[in-house]
Amino acid sequence: MAYDDYRLIRITVDHGICRATLDNPPINLLDVPLLTEIGRLVREIAADEQVRVLVVDSADPEIFIAHADVGLILDLPADDLGLHEELSLFHATTELVATLPKPTIAVIEGVCRGGGCEFAMAFDMRYAALGATVLGHPEVAVGIIPGGGGTQRLPRLISRGRTLETILGGMDVDAATAEAWGYVDRALPPERLRRFVDRLAKRIASHSPMAIAAAKRAVDIALDPGVDMTTGLRIEDQLFRETLAQPVARQLLQAVIDSGAQTREFELGNR
Repeated sequence: MAYDDYRLIRITVDHGICRATLDNPPINLLDVPLLTEIGRLVREIAADEQVRVLVVDSADPEIFIAHADVGLILDLPADDLGLHEELSLFHATTELVATLPKPTIAVIEGVCRGGGCEFAMAFDMRYAALGATVLGHPEVAVGIIPGGGGTQRLPRLISRGRTLETILGGMDVDAATAEAWGYVDRALPPERLRRFVDRLAKRIASHSPMAIAAAKRAVDIALDPGVDMTTGLRIEDQLFRETLAQPVARQLLQAVIDSGAQTREFELGNR
């Protein structure tokens, strides 16, 4: 699939990895045009059998996404106070990312606040640059609350108390603290960050697409508050058997045995 006519995202696809670099100067504002392109990209990736992993980063080494477009927020009607049945554009876009059946990785370097954080939280995995990345939620300081999923996704990542500290305090969270809290999965020195993500993405992309999708679905089932442990185990068992039914899985398993697996020498040699 050709990823053409994108103005705000640079896209390359190679060996199953789609690398999407956000490029919306001067501050990578998360505005309607960028949200629209992100939504289009995720839909195209979902339909592209050649893509197995999505990696998103920024063309600006100092800013991942500054925040959501304040003008867009001010354009919302002040008298619309009811509960909506449909998701907002922002929520719908982040849900597209969160529910993509293919693994997603956000590479966060530099400033990432407000809507930028909410966008990043929709990814399966997040990696940040030590000494460079700052995450923050300044919304309460200007009289509103996070409106792009921050109040819903952040507690699931870092706990209620830390979420309230972050949102109510409005203070930036550095990369090392974000890693300790679970806001990001790893914080790495800038010179190691992209090498690590590239290596991880290549490893994931080398695996069976069906196994990747099944593993992601099984993990998401575990986090569903409406699914108890017994049901989760039954679904895991079903997904396991579905992957095992694939000829490629049986071939790979037999190749492992043929290579000497399950011997002491093999197992200790792979430490």
